[in-house]
Amino acid sequence: MNKPNDQFDEREWRLQERALREERLHADDAGDPDVAAYRRIVRALREPLPDALPADFAKAVAAQAARLPARGESALERWLVRGLIAAFAVSALYFVANDGGAWLHASLSLLPAADASALRSWGLALGACVAMTWAFGRLRVDNGGHALR
Repeated sequence: MNKPNDQFDEREWRLQERALREERLHADDAGDPDVAAYRRIVRALREPLPDALPADFAKAVAAQAARLPARGESALERWLVRGLIAAFAVSALYFVANDGGAWLHASLSLLPAADASALRSWGLALGACVAMTWAFGRLRVDNGGHALR
């Protein structure tokens, strides 16, 4: 573990203070190279930072992005996704065939007893969520991919 080094270098501190004072008073260079180095630091710290980005940076990036062709899915990606879906479907069918539906009864026994009206209201809520998701997706597509304005 590193031990803190709180030692104070009096000479360096005096050089820094002298450089700051001379720079504030616009005094001539006294010829001391250490003070001159600290005066350069004082001048550099007094200058405002340059702008990191040009004023039209966002516009230039948007124009560059518009010029690039849109990359769609490659054939390999489509085949991999289809393969994963097929593997999932086969494994689900295997699981259902092996277990014989006992998993469904075991899962339903963990749920609290629900009456028909509760199931109907949750079903309606789920249907409303799906319908709104679909509707907002259609609005977004019809609006050119932008959010509603």
